Amino acid sequence: MPQRHSKNNNDLAFFTYEEKRKLGYGTQRERLGKDSIKPFDACCLCLKPLIDPLCCPKGHAFCKECILECLLAQKKDIKRKLAAHEAQKKQEKEEEEEKLMLQKAKELDAFDQQNHGAVPQYHDRSGSQDKNGFHGANSVKVTSFEEEALRNMKAFWLPSATPEATVKLDAPSTDTVCPEGQEKLKLKSLFPISFTEENADQKSKKSVEKSYMCPSCKSTLTNTMSLVAIRTCGHVFCKKCSDKFLVKDKVCLECSKPFKERNLVPLEKGGTGFAAHDERLEARDFKYLGSGSGLGLVKPAPKTY
Repeated sequence: MPQRHSKNNNDLAFFTYEEKRKLGYGTQRERLGKDSIKPFDACCLCLKPLIDPLCCPKGHAFCKECILECLLAQKKDIKRKLAAHEAQKKQEKEEEEEKLMLQKAKELDAFDQQNHGAVPQYHDRSGSQDKNGFHGANSVKVTSFEEEALRNMKAFWLPSATPEATVKLDAPSTDTVCPEGQEKLKLKSLFPISFTEENADQKSKKSVEKSYMCPSCKSTLTNTMSLVAIRTCGHVFCKKCSDKFLVKDKVCLECSKPFKERNLVPLEKGGTGFAAHDERLEARDFKYLGSGSGLGLVKPAPKTY
């Protein structure tokens, strides 16, 4: 079977378009399906069905155990960073005091040598002292000074004499953050939510997993629907019923408990790090060719879904 010369020409000094395509060069697009999207009733941390769900003010739902462990781990990390920062500040203070003590001792030594020593101190016209502490014919200790300089020399080519760069730690933030939205989050700002399960008659015979419905319109809740939770009682409704009844009446249709409009929290839709939710379900990765390697190396591209 004849083959096209343009697709098999390999005697060029550069890659052709067809060769780049075979190596995976360029932006790779893939439309992600249902398996890549987090269900609305799944925890944002463990990605499993919610157990004793808690919700943050921004609408991210977590298992109670998962979010408590996350906040506890953050507090331990903050405590560790604060201890390291305090130790660094203490060390800097000690070094500063040591420098001041050495400076005072040096001044006292120079004063004592100037007044009582046999060898006088000399300064040049710029006011800087001779680095050896001696001048002219009196420089009899140059050899010992050079030996000391050699012992204290920092040579980058010697592993034992390599200078070390001090890592300065900034003061850490003492606030815990939401693992999903990265905004400040406190334990007392979390509130429990509850989904209304479908009855046995309304539930499909083929479905084995739990299914939930809106308490108002009795429609099955899915990933395609926008959901709203009431912060005071935790009941979850669909967006249409919320706009039609809850916003106007300001009373929960399930437990008849009054609330204020600011207590309506829209739940974040399903989505993971691989895909968004609404109509933008296309993941992209840009691949470039390594210099001289001929391999397609993956380079992270801006997430455009």
